[in-house]
Order: sequence, then C-alpha cells, then structure tokens
Amino acid sequence: MRVSVETIYQAVYLQARGGMKREVTHALRTGRTRRKTRTDPEQRASRFIDPMINISQRPAEVQDRAVPGHWEGDLITGAANGSAIATLVERTTRYLMLVHLPGRHDAVSLRDGLVATISTLPEHLRGSLTWDQGTEMALHKSFTMATGMDVYFCDPHSPWQRGSNENTNGLLRQYFPKGTDLRVHTPADLELVAHELNSRPRKTLGWATPAERLRDLLTP
Repeated sequence: MRVSVETIYQAVYLQARGGMKREVTHALRTGRTRRKTRTDPEQRASRFIDPMINISQRPAEVQDRAVPGHWEGDLITGAANGSAIATLVERTTRYLMLVHLPGRHDAVSLRDGLVATISTLPEHLRGSLTWDQGTEMALHKSFTMATGMDVYFCDPHSPWQRGSNENTNGLLRQYFPKGTDLRVHTPADLELVAHELNSRPRKTLGWATPAERLRDLLTP
C-alpha cells in the first residue's frame, strides 16, 4: 500500500489541531498549521480576455514535427525587463526569426511586430504558434485573425513545451547578454544574428543547417 504526499501532509496538519500545534509549527519550514489550498490548473482563471487554446489541444502533426510551418515563440528581455526581442523558431527546421521591438514590448507592440514578421512567410509556413502564458500575448486572437495562425499556450512553468525555442534563446544570449539594453540593436543587427544561427549545422538536422532545411521547403 502506498501513501501519497498529500495524505501525509493532511495527517500532519490534523495533529496540529490538538496539543501538538506548537511542535508542528516549529517543525514545519513554512510555520503554517493549516494546509494551503492548491488550485487545480484546470480551474485557474485565464489571464486573458479571449480564451486560450491549451497546448494539449495542439494537433498531433504539430507535436511530432511532421508538418513544417509551426512555430514556437518567446521574448528575451534586457536589463530590468526594460527592453526585449521576440524570437520565433520553426519546429521542423529550427529556422530562427527575430522580431525587432525598439520601444515597448507590451501586447500591442508584440502583436504588430509578430504580424509584420509572419507576413513575410509564404502561406504554407503559417501553421501555428506556441507561446507561454505571458501577458505580452494578450492580443492573441487579433494576431490569429491577421495571420490565420492559431496560438497554443503552454502550461505554467513548463518551458520544455517550447524546447526548440528555449534552446535557441540560450544560443542568442551569446549575442544579447542578460542585463544589457536590447534597444541598441538595430533590425540589421538582428538579421545578422539570425543569419549566423541559421547557418550553423545542427546535429538534430543531420548536420544540415536551418537555412538549408527552410530552402528545401521553399524550392519547388
């Protein structure tokens, strides 16, 4: 027979209601004598006005990378979160696109930047976008209406659900260190960095480059 962690905690807190309250308070790291209520993730209120589509509803063709045109996105931020660059990584080819955000990186600025960048892609490469639940994506519905791309949202604190994007963001920190002002970088600077990473052979691609894999998709 197995006893869950929750059952053990409930038993400990039950003892705290009697004469052992002082001992339990002293022993527990939190110092609480009552169990803190945990909210079921399915019952958490959405932080957006428009309903989110959870990543669990993302089609299988996106999950297994069988069909190109599905992207993962995120922000890398500068000093005190005062500046940011949006990053987009295509799941099949690992091709990187960087979105210049010279001023603010609120929901309006991000939506406009993403729409302008995605609009440069052919229609067959505009499949979907996977993002975390950051408030910068609050206008996801208007983004979808402008691009035709559904936005799928990761579970809270689950960066591995955007693994390709997370790995690429780590590489980008070589060029855009933490604690610096990212507003000093021009669109030309971002294009150069993206070109360098897209020209780097990847083991996961059989030592082809993201640029070569994307070129194959664009060549009739």
